[in-house]
Amino acid sequence: MGFIKAISGSISGTLADQWKDFYMPRPGVTGTAGVFGAVKKETNAGRGTNTKGSENIITNGSKIVVPEGTALITLQAGAVTGFIAEPGGYEFRSDDTDSKSVFAGDGILSSTVKQSWERFKFGGMPGNQHLLFYVNLKEIPNNRFGTQSEIYWDDAYLGAQVGAVTRGTYTLKIVDPILFIKNFVPAKYLAANAPIFDFADMDNDAGAQLFNEVVGSLSGAFSNYTNDPSKGNRIAKIQGDQIGFAQSMSAAVEENYQWRNDRGLEIVKVAIQAIEYDEDTKKLLSDVKKADALSGARGNSFMQQSVARGMQAAGENPSGGGMGMAFMGMGMNAAGGVMGGMQQPAAGTPQSQFIQGQPAVQQQQPQAPPQAEEDPFAKLAKLKQLFDAGVISQEEFDTAKTNILSKL
Repeated sequence: MGFIKAISGSISGTLADQWKDFYMPRPGVTGTAGVFGAVKKETNAGRGTNTKGSENIITNGSKIVVPEGTALITLQAGAVTGFIAEPGGYEFRSDDTDSKSVFAGDGILSSTVKQSWERFKFGGMPGNQHLLFYVNLKEIPNNRFGTQSEIYWDDAYLGAQVGAVTRGTYTLKIVDPILFIKNFVPAKYLAANAPIFDFADMDNDAGAQLFNEVVGSLSGAFSNYTNDPSKGNRIAKIQGDQIGFAQSMSAAVEENYQWRNDRGLEIVKVAIQAIEYDEDTKKLLSDVKKADALSGARGNSFMQQSVARGMQAAGENPSGGGMGMAFMGMGMNAAGGVMGGMQQPAAGTPQSQFIQGQPAVQQQQPQAPPQAEEDPFAKLAKLKQLFDAGVISQEEFDTAKTNILSKL
């Protein structure tokens, strides 16, 4: 009992000549359908007819079409009696020793379904109930997922727990049709005149179960991706990496629910439509962006500009409060250099000030009439401001204070 291959590749009308029965997929099947029944073609442009065939019995010599991207499974009393994954035309023979029960081709399905076939095959002759079903082997799109509240995972790059609400879609593939039929598809979709098993059908409880399992695996999927060094450990890359994140999601689903090993299913691509991070995560990401902006050559340039602006402000307002803030921007060593400058000769005497061993930027000032030496008590007040602000140490304050008081 089995099938003989009649035509490979393109299927023409010649296959329908002199048939007894002629089976093909039912019309109007959507791209989200997983399993759908075969229909008996009773006429074909007047070239042959069979209007007396028994319902759900494959007549010996019947022709069957297997289109590209589908597999054919025959069932008797729930047991698998035949499997075809090679596109082409076949003839059913129950009395030919050359007929085969399995046509898996040379592709990946050849090795994938061998073990499943040995596990679930039916060894006897077909009885009165012999059903034919097609299984969709193409990517099945538009499977949605989403969370109503935040999911949380530990993020290696941020070094903290991250939370987000997310939604998107994924494509899946049936990689082992026999496992899928035997272990996952409900019985009502494998009966005579059964409805189409459509993943997008809101009344399909099996499809709803897959949705819940994907949502339950999202936290693990995000953790797999952001903690994988080969993915760059960057959460921001997820939305642009459909295949990479799909691998992380597939691994999380397999770990939790064994889709591939038990059901013959696999997630192929994921498109994340939106990620809304919680407030703590938004702050972390903002800090990371700032740190990234200040790293490397860009950060060195930014710091040089900041020092230059601080020195310019100090030069434009040498006696105001801006002096202390400029010192704070330049750091303790720079402030120490300026403190040394306070001990130089009085105004009007040429002098050079050095900050950390480098000449400071000299401001070109118009000649002003000589001014009286600054009040020592004003100097002490400025020193106290610098000390209170943490710009100078207690030892530096005491030394400068002693120096000023010794001149009174």
